[in-house]
Amino acid sequence: MDKWNAALYDSKHQFVSVYGESMLALLKPKAGEFILDVGCGTGDLTAQIAEAGALVMGIDQSAAMIQQAKEKYPEVEFSIGDVRNLDYVGKFDAVFSNAVLHWVKPAEAALKSIYSSLKPGGRFVAEFGGQGNIQSVLAAIQIAFQKLALGDPSEKLSWYFPSLPEYVSLLARQGFNVQYAEIYDRPTPLQGEDGMQQWLKMFCGDLLENLPGAVKEEVLTEMEAALYEDQYQDGHWVLDYRRLRIVASK
Repeated sequence: MDKWNAALYDSKHQFVSVYGESMLALLKPKAGEFILDVGCGTGDLTAQIAEAGALVMGIDQSAAMIQQAKEKYPEVEFSIGDVRNLDYVGKFDAVFSNAVLHWVKPAEAALKSIYSSLKPGGRFVAEFGGQGNIQSVLAAIQIAFQKLALGDPSEKLSWYFPSLPEYVSLLARQGFNVQYAEIYDRPTPLQGEDGMQQWLKMFCGDLLENLPGAVKEEVLTEMEAALYEDQYQDGHWVLDYRRLRIVASK
């Protein structure tokens, strides 16, 4: 089942692409290069890579995201795909990924697939959630589930937030040469008075999908209440994002 709401993503969560724009300075796309955008979403950054003259293809597991990307940018190539099972060998000058790899398990499978798809000397440029990312949300999930006697939610969470040493080690074991690695705090404002509710609905789908409607709303209300004191600041919601950013080569 496709858990992603492409319309909600574009209307309420444009910050994902906006923050990702700074990654393009690390990617440095060049005219004529073959570049793969892994987890392209609705295609905003893929289109910017294409504007640099690169021959870019965007892939995403979500059919809804890919459909919207094709409608927005018909001149760019998009297809449904899984980063753990890429069918390319030595094809790309670069693989780019923004705000995706914290959804992908096992991480080793993704890195093996990315490595195989790169040309010798090809580069891998990525940013995603690192150790400590959205700690406030993880704590609020525990509070809500405990209060409503819904059991342990940990097995329902699909996020992977590695430490910098852990991920650098995974890259090295795969054969990558790591040129740059950083983990940093990035407090992220959410849009509107209902910003936290919209974020939870967008990004906690695995947690909520099998709950009855009324229970789901109770969970969201309890989570929002638990987050309010620390994450509602000066009249708007801010989330405690912590990002891991890497540049490596084959």
